[in-house]
Amino acid sequence: MSPFSLALRLTRRRRFTHLALLSALAVLCLAAGAGTGARAAGPVAFETDRLEIVTHDGRRYGFTVELARTPAQRARGLMYRREMAADHGMLFDFGGVGPRAMWMKNTFLSLDILFLEPDGRIWRIAEDTTPMSEETIVADGPIRAALELKGGTCRLLGIEIGDRVRHPLFGTGPGGAADDP
Repeated sequence: MSPFSLALRLTRRRRFTHLALLSALAVLCLAAGAGTGARAAGPVAFETDRLEIVTHDGRRYGFTVELARTPAQRARGLMYRREMAADHGMLFDFGGVGPRAMWMKNTFLSLDILFLEPDGRIWRIAEDTTPMSEETIVADGPIRAALELKGGTCRLLGIEIGDRVRHPLFGTGPGGAADDP
């Protein structure tokens, strides 16, 4: 076999390999895009409720929250939302206690993410998260739930680690007797 025919054969093989890889990549991209589009277009219903944050100095702030309890609700979260009222948020019920991680993929709003212990105490706050980021935000502690509020809310209201969220999920409710935060 001549060097020319060997080179031609290798070129054809490379071209076929490249085409096969490009085709596979295109199929994967289309499948991922179709899945994302379906999730974005498909409705996910959330129940709403009230909760209260009691700060270390006794101030109380009420919020209307959507409850993310099911895997589908937790996966969607606040993705694709373009706006949210200052006194609204989303409470993620993980259904158990352990380390947790969240991300901002497909989330257009900057958020404050409060990671909550089983009694509603704030374990960690990730303030002013970066919209659309796929970087994981980790709370390596005894996390029962997470509360997402509009970015900057914690700084504005003076909400800190150790403050308490009052909601039936934690065995308390808004407007109840004052607890030591």
